[in-house]
Amino acid sequence: MNLRRLRLNSNIRGLVREHYVTKNDLIMPVFIKEGLDGKNEIPSMPGIYQFGENSFLDEVAECIDLGIKAVILFGIPKLKDSCGSDALDEEGLIARSVRKIKETFGDKIAVITDLCFCEFTDHGHCGIINPHLKTVDNDATLEISKKQAVIHAKAGADMIAPSGMMDGIVEALREGLDSEGFKHIPIMSYSTKFASAFYGPFRDAAESAPVESDYLPKDRKTYQMDVANAREALLESLIDQEEGADILMVKPALAFMDVIKTIKENTLKPLCVYNVSGEYSMVKAAAMNGWMNYEALMMEILTSFKRAGADMIISYHSKDAAKLIQN
Repeated sequence: MNLRRLRLNSNIRGLVREHYVTKNDLIMPVFIKEGLDGKNEIPSMPGIYQFGENSFLDEVAECIDLGIKAVILFGIPKLKDSCGSDALDEEGLIARSVRKIKETFGDKIAVITDLCFCEFTDHGHCGIINPHLKTVDNDATLEISKKQAVIHAKAGADMIAPSGMMDGIVEALREGLDSEGFKHIPIMSYSTKFASAFYGPFRDAAESAPVESDYLPKDRKTYQMDVANAREALLESLIDQEEGADILMVKPALAFMDVIKTIKENTLKPLCVYNVSGEYSMVKAAAMNGWMNYEALMMEILTSFKRAGADMIISYHSKDAAKLIQN
């Protein structure tokens, strides 16, 4: 058997190629920092920036020009407190930012809002703390999450993406959105999110590292998933599908290809993967040191997500990939 016949030139390879990354697959994260003038490059994420409220629209405009279909917003407010009150304010940072995008660009790009509290709390955790159990109080956090979701929807968000890994979050948000007249707003659940070491650079970008205290959990392992558990990973997504999630997610992506494939084969919802900050920064560091070809490595990794079963990809590579696809 001669399998190499179909590899002899690029045109034939293109005819038989099984998976492609397109601009339609890509979602670009955008970090918006209150009080920042211009933009700040994140040292641990070369080429990625925090944007001030006077500059983030330029980033969104560039995404539109490149043909990227969606951005996902992360906010860094001046005020951080125990319950993340800026996230519960209709005039808060994310609400203002969504309105500005919609007023400026209309429906030229979809706006997804990350729904969580870690960027908004002074302790860096994803909700209200129960100091006796030293973890996030699940049910209390569900209540404020519903309020946050409605605020995002009223501001004009096209999709809500809860990332806190609270039990029952999809059902709670669906109930909260539907009761306020937002039955049409889809929920992209971070349905299978691991307590991963790959998130380090994101904590720099979002200024959301957990604070050390006798009354706080030292990390997020009491609510995010154990990286060793594959069957539980599927169960998490099956539960969110049952609760009404419109899109499921695996986060991180690169070290969890087996999980991506398993969830794709056992669920019926579209599947997103989050190509997280540590994955991005490793590739950037290797390229900057001359160890690997950045464009080839980036596209190989993104293609591998599609091959494993991803329907869409949140990635800090999104603009670079869109430029390469365009050219």
